[in-house]
Amino acid sequence: MNAISVRRIILTIIVATSLIFTATVSPVKSKSLPSQTDFDPLTDEIEVTVEIQKIRSLEKFDHQIPVIEKIDWFSAPDFYVKVFINEVEFTSDVWHNAKYVYDPQWSATLVVPDDEEFVDIKIQLWDWNPGFDKLCDISSLYDEGYLDSFDVELSYSIKTDHWFGDDFSGLMSWMDDPSGYGRLNGCDDRSIYQRDRDCELWFDIYQTDPDGDGIPYWTEVNVYGTDPEVDNTDDDSDGDGCPIEWEHKWGHYMWHDWHDDEYYHFWEYNDSVWDDHENLDPDEDGLDNVEEYLTSQWDSDPFRKDLFVELDQMEESPDGQQNVLPEGSKELLRTAYDRQNVVYHLDDGCMGGSDMIPFEELVNRHRLQEFYWDYFLHGNESNPRHGIFHYGVVVYNADYHGYVFLPDSWQISAKVIEENKTIPKIQAKRDIAFASAYMHECGHTLGIYNGNTPGCDDQNGKYPWQRNWWKWRPYKSCMNYGYMYKIVDYSDDSRGRNDFDDWDRIDLTAFQSGWW
Repeated sequence: MNAISVRRIILTIIVATSLIFTATVSPVKSKSLPSQTDFDPLTDEIEVTVEIQKIRSLEKFDHQIPVIEKIDWFSAPDFYVKVFINEVEFTSDVWHNAKYVYDPQWSATLVVPDDEEFVDIKIQLWDWNPGFDKLCDISSLYDEGYLDSFDVELSYSIKTDHWFGDDFSGLMSWMDDPSGYGRLNGCDDRSIYQRDRDCELWFDIYQTDPDGDGIPYWTEVNVYGTDPEVDNTDDDSDGDGCPIEWEHKWGHYMWHDWHDDEYYHFWEYNDSVWDDHENLDPDEDGLDNVEEYLTSQWDSDPFRKDLFVELDQMEESPDGQQNVLPEGSKELLRTAYDRQNVVYHLDDGCMGGSDMIPFEELVNRHRLQEFYWDYFLHGNESNPRHGIFHYGVVVYNADYHGYVFLPDSWQISAKVIEENKTIPKIQAKRDIAFASAYMHECGHTLGIYNGNTPGCDDQNGKYPWQRNWWKWRPYKSCMNYGYMYKIVDYSDDSRGRNDFDDWDRIDLTAFQSGWW
């Protein structure tokens, strides 16, 4: 019996137990109404829209093997999307030569019956090629017989504005959808180190909603008792710090009774019942539910791990050297973490933070701590970013090439990388070098260090002529000095003796708990 099957058995037991409990104490359980019910009498037509929000290739690069998986051998991918709503096909234009599509501005909309609860939806991601288009992998399916299943099939409920199938929310996602709700990851089928055209796709599904609060008529009337003609956005009737629209989206889960062929809707969070959101952290990423709500504008998910990092950089040197993290490095970092479903949110100014620090020839630990106070906390010890964001600084030069100077903060020195003669000066290799150094120091704030991982930071493992070089070759991680500046990844214990499972052991709460 594989791990997926075991998780599903555990999930069945948990949900069944929850059903018994919910049936006795919760007012929000609801059985599907007869099929001829008008689920929204306020509108004559219900339009269901599938919106594509973001597309990313998850191709992996490193210094030693420049391309491990390549979707398109002749260019960057030429993505386009097919969406099927109740079997009606919609096809986007092609985004040519773009590995990363951050603002596709494309959606598909169909008028659906207002007396049938479920709408069938299928999403496919394609790479266009002259005469031969290729399907890209965004599916999580791993069970035997589904290894070549690259697309995603969903059932959308017009009663609740939630979907399930190959992607689902709440309790269900916590158990068996590590990529999160509204996010698809082709690596979830365990093809992460195979050439499988793995991609990441973010999407949303929504429907006609006259009052604009994102909560459908049926749920407002039958679950919350709110007025379906009044916008309830930002209401927090129970005063638990998370408004009704956030609890509605993330608190929902669905259960199918196979015996009666009925679907039941439940809400783990409900605006009429106080929840201890300031102490709830179901995904154990160090962000409690209130912080997940505050960062939801940047696509955080309370049931999937998120890593927030503020990037501050130093102004160029008098001789014109740039002391910044290259754009290519940022994408390599996103890819490395996102493949493992630790979604990487880098604030380089896009989230209201990030500063340029005036040039200094040399900085030490004390000066870096002053940067932390001035540019990260902005002189406010109660700055809400503290405890949510990590802080990684790129400076011109420091007393050491790179190090952690506070439990949540690190620096790397651009001068060292730019002058390192072993790093080729072509931009792709520089991108790898900067990203590798940045990821290495971040790894220390996630709890990876020499005391618990002997191959990490071993000064005798840097070069082939040193005694531990060959000993730590299986430990293929940027935390190993022998791979420093060459790869942008942590290791996974797949290479036998003297490898370590960094990905399994990272602790996203470590930066909040002080020094190790």
